[in-house]
Amino acid sequence: MRRVVITGLGAVTPLGAGIKHTWRRLLECGSGIVSTTGRGAQFETIPSRVAGLVPLGSREDGKWQAKDWLPASEERQMALFAQYAIASAQEALDDAGWHPTAQHDLESTGVTIGSGIGNLDEAYNTSVAFHEGGYRKVSPLFVPRLLINLAAGHVSIRHGFKGPNHAATTACTTGVHAIGDASRLIAYGDANVMVAGGAESCIHPLAFAGFARARSLATAWNDDPTASSRPFDKDRAGFVMGEGAGIMVLEELEHATARKANIYAEIKGYGLSSDAYHMTAPREDGEGAYLAMRQALRHAKATPEMVDYVNAHATSTILGDAAENTAIKRLMLGQEGKEHASDINVSSTKGAVGHLLGAAGAVEAIFTTLAIQHNVLPPTLNLENPSPGFECNYVAKTPQDQRVDLALSNSFGFGGTNASLCLAAFR
Repeated sequence: MRRVVITGLGAVTPLGAGIKHTWRRLLECGSGIVSTTGRGAQFETIPSRVAGLVPLGSREDGKWQAKDWLPASEERQMALFAQYAIASAQEALDDAGWHPTAQHDLESTGVTIGSGIGNLDEAYNTSVAFHEGGYRKVSPLFVPRLLINLAAGHVSIRHGFKGPNHAATTACTTGVHAIGDASRLIAYGDANVMVAGGAESCIHPLAFAGFARARSLATAWNDDPTASSRPFDKDRAGFVMGEGAGIMVLEELEHATARKANIYAEIKGYGLSSDAYHMTAPREDGEGAYLAMRQALRHAKATPEMVDYVNAHATSTILGDAAENTAIKRLMLGQEGKEHASDINVSSTKGAVGHLLGAAGAVEAIFTTLAIQHNVLPPTLNLENPSPGFECNYVAKTPQDQRVDLALSNSFGFGGTNASLCLAAFR
């Protein structure tokens, strides 16, 4: 089996456009969560009025405007989530120094980028237009702007990549599935390089209404948005929806070393499981999360005792955080694990950016990679009082210096789909 390493990173998040801005603000304990007040009358009727929004402005200032990344003609053809993917992929490829022109290199470079919801704006607006005006009110670009796989398609087209062109869409597990699947395409020889990750742009009142009706969103912090996403805290009361994208360049080890690429970390394991339990709720004992993490460690040939850090899926919901916490302690404590729960380092970066749905796992895998690269644990914001039974080190409020040689990055989604990546230092 061929070894897979990470050689490029790119992101657009509520903390900034660009991975350097995002990572710096994360370690500074910044928050990208703001009020949705002023975004339209429909938002005002929804109980949750906070969101993780990508800041608007120039690229030089670490903010987002589409014209910094693509011409107006392409912008009109693309959904916003695809635009975020294009920008993040460009940054990751520049970071990796991978801009091939030889036919063999183009044929051995692929793309797998997914999204959980995709372009809900297009579906909603076109539906209204069709209802009111009929067939001629439907844009010929409706379907291309709607399809989730077009993010991967646009990246492939722009760069001429002729390898695997793939898109995962597995709710909030999408980003980890995209990266994990891409790593296996390299491991099994289907590609030498893969551009992989997730993108999401779902800040739409219909999406908010749907999650709010399901009682999933935070509603108690509308007057204090930065305090609304509070993973592991006893006052957590729902997740905060966010937008953005995270993209990695993955590469076969010998291919990377031959061209003297900078290597951030190695993907050592990838575990998948299903709760087989409920449409939206996890099992209370967290068995699905436990199985995914256990599988990732099995592939990595690692024991729980070797894990220095877990980037948790923890979205700030009552049931989800508790189930994952139970799973982590079950996995990490015992004969092959840690002696005390306080020895387990866990954090959720969703306190800073909210829940990016299909992009969450990719952005958090990038944060985990940078934790390995810089030997630092990113903080869990707003953690004032951990719930009873939450006894790990959750890196409350501020980052912690810690050598990180092996880490897990978790993502779980509706339908009971779970995935975990095991990332390791390449030293």
